Amino acid sequence: MTISQRPAIDADELARHIEQMYREVANETVGDLHFHTGRGLAEALGYSADLLDRLPAGAVSSFAGVGYHLGLAHLVAGERVLDLGSGSGMDVFAAAVTVGPQGSVAGVDITPEQLTKAERLRRDEHVTFRHARIEELPFDDAAFDVVISNGVVNLSADKPAVFAEAARVLRPGGRLALADIVTQRAIVARTAAQPDLWAACIAGASHGVDYLHDIAAAGLELRRVRTNPAYQFASERAQRTSEKYGAHTIELLAVKPAGEMSR
Repeated sequence: MTISQRPAIDADELARHIEQMYREVANETVGDLHFHTGRGLAEALGYSADLLDRLPAGAVSSFAGVGYHLGLAHLVAGERVLDLGSGSGMDVFAAAVTVGPQGSVAGVDITPEQLTKAERLRRDEHVTFRHARIEELPFDDAAFDVVISNGVVNLSADKPAVFAEAARVLRPGGRLALADIVTQRAIVARTAAQPDLWAACIAGASHGVDYLHDIAAAGLELRRVRTNPAYQFASERAQRTSEKYGAHTIELLAVKPAGEMSR
């Protein structure tokens, strides 16, 4: 099947827009964002109230995910977990509850304000945060049992690199569990050239076929794929664009084959 032409955008300009938008999320100065945030969103997507009650309230209030992927991750005590695009840390803190002090959870993000907030909210020694791009992870090969991500890969202008890095840092038999936005129709160049819509998780979204192809090309085997219809964009402009391209949440689990060497 032919893979759609990937939209081109200035990576530096995109990074500036992402940092600006998610700085507002971290500071909770949410004006006219294209997406919802906070506890109400998390509960609607599938996070339990009991779990959210155990997490730092400041991290929950800055949550800006697009789905619920932790159920697919099946985390267990003692595992090493990496969160790609960890924001203010809600999913990191949630994972830490399950893996316990015998495990570890690391989060990476590019927005300084998000990292500062996450570090301020951190209360466990087995939780760490790093400033890093998800296309260039500062970790050794096979360093993690599970890689998670929520609503972030669509923000990258180089998604194959993201999945290649995820596969590299996963141990053989390790798992990738994520929630993200994909589309039913390819994004046209005019829309793809709008950094604010990239930062809103729409303009950079891959066609669903392309997205799954990139995961498979990284050497990861898909085990489960589902949608989460609870996610809805907030602004009228984002809703119109979403409807035009059939943008929707995808939640998936993929596995690095046992015995697979790092690439």
